[in-house]
Amino acid sequence: MCTIDDRTAKMLRHYAQKYETKEFLDGDPSWFMHQVDGKLNKEAMAFVASCISYGSRKQFMSKINNILDWCGGDIDAYIRRGLYERHFAVDDNGCFYRLYSHSKMFYFFTAYSKLLNTYGSLGEYVRQNAHRGFEAVDAICRYFGSEGVSVVVPKDATSACKRVCMFLRWMVRDNSPVDLGLWTDFIDKRTLVMPLDTHVVTQSQRLGLIACKNTSMRVAQKLTATLTQIFPDDPLKGDFALFGYGVNNAR
Repeated sequence: MCTIDDRTAKMLRHYAQKYETKEFLDGDPSWFMHQVDGKLNKEAMAFVASCISYGSRKQFMSKINNILDWCGGDIDAYIRRGLYERHFAVDDNGCFYRLYSHSKMFYFFTAYSKLLNTYGSLGEYVRQNAHRGFEAVDAICRYFGSEGVSVVVPKDATSACKRVCMFLRWMVRDNSPVDLGLWTDFIDKRTLVMPLDTHVVTQSQRLGLIACKNTSMRVAQKLTATLTQIFPDDPLKGDFALFGYGVNNAR
């Protein structure tokens, strides 16, 4: 774990406060979970949005919006009752988004539907299988991996699992204008793992927060531990802080 100097710590606290606002939602995939009503819909919309959030923001936001339109705001029923079969077919290998064919999305939704009808919700599945952030990442990956949909959800928690970690930030962190805090009663936000991608690695290296260049779970956990020095009760405030640093120091 790297040691953070006072100047860097003060700067990151400033950026965290400045950027964790309602305005952050504009153009961010977290926006979608705020467009539906009810805990089950918010949870399901958040998970689907997180799974599709990679590559071109303009393109993946459009694809998530398609699903929001198709489900009519009731995405829990759309998945639970198999209504996704209106838009995704098992034998349709046409591209939905980048590596995700319509067929792969069909299998993803089928696995998710099975989970919802077995456990009641993704949150209840996690509640029964995890007590800490990394355990929740591992449990989600293991379930979808066992259902053969590792193209959409990582097959295990050895990679950084950025999108799963981002989803958990949305579900667990409370008292936020962005994150929902729906799972705060069974996952402690102090145990969450930083969502890590190449952009975050680059910003973190510039600030001396990490030395490694790869995007693995091990590096994500190291970065999280370092950010705990600044945000001991809520290390993923560092996600907003590094976003702000990137906006203000782009080069």
